[in-house]
Amino acid sequence: MGISRTGLGLGLLAASALVAGHGVLAQQLPSECRTTALRQCLLSADRQLCVLGAMQGMPDSCRKAISARAASRAGALPAGWREDAYGPDPLQKVDWVAPPGVRKAPLVLFVHGGGWSIGDKRMDAGKKGAHFVGEGWAFASANYRLVPQATVEQQAQDVASAIAWARRQPDVDPDRIVLMGHSAGAHLAALVGTDPTYLKAAGVPLSAVQGVVLLDGAGYDVAQQMAAPRNPVQSMYVQAFGSDRARQEALSPTRHAAAPNASNWLILPVERRADSVAQSQELAAKLKAAGATVQVVPQPAKTHMTLNRELGDAGDPSTVVVDRFLAGLR
Repeated sequence: MGISRTGLGLGLLAASALVAGHGVLAQQLPSECRTTALRQCLLSADRQLCVLGAMQGMPDSCRKAISARAASRAGALPAGWREDAYGPDPLQKVDWVAPPGVRKAPLVLFVHGGGWSIGDKRMDAGKKGAHFVGEGWAFASANYRLVPQATVEQQAQDVASAIAWARRQPDVDPDRIVLMGHSAGAHLAALVGTDPTYLKAAGVPLSAVQGVVLLDGAGYDVAQQMAAPRNPVQSMYVQAFGSDRARQEALSPTRHAAAPNASNWLILPVERRADSVAQSQELAAKLKAAGATVQVVPQPAKTHMTLNRELGDAGDPSTVVVDRFLAGLR
């Protein structure tokens, strides 16, 4: 179903931000956000899909205001976590936690989604961190600069810079880093894991990225995704990637999958999303042809939202798959 692409994660952020109701909506969002379509979504049986459609016609300032409000609901950092900067911009920060008493722990670095234009490191990060720390991993969730104030190229460079920051931390093993991303964050993780330009500019050897985990990624082949006849978030793709096909291809991980690449990959598309499964399999085939080890494991009974939101829950089947992959790297 086409409606479940990248923007469904965006719809989740928006729906969670708006669920408080009309009064709070009127008080906390800019006037340009308070459209009739958005108000009607509060009465819809499926707020998330309704908000997704309504947000397509909103200005970027409105989408960012909704994202900021959703992030604020995540609350303060849990005990033992730290927030550090990896660059001078206010968005170039990570929240992170390391297993107590462990020196040189391997690290999972998570990259959030949000259509390249919204999202925040605090969304759904706390339980992921608690879970992976329990498995002996350090965990970091990174913010990055957002479109349109930044380009996708700059976002990928931010991810690489966050890896460079992580390698300088005494609690982190600099050569055992796993890059994980959801939705647009999966696209950025895949791009950094396939195009060596970004890590090289950050002074990071490709071998330091021991593995890459992609959660229902968005646009591994950007040009192909933008050409799809039913892309409900086409305006966000245009804002992020523009109309220049050469640039779209340059920002497509599948187009960079010839060696060198990160050596180990786990790709988890949502089973019901034909486009996500197809793009995952195409990326995997090219990575395998270049010598990488790749698993594609479509996730049944998951949506674009729940795959990310439930990761780290006790008994969650997707978490079991990720844990098995990570254990194989140690």
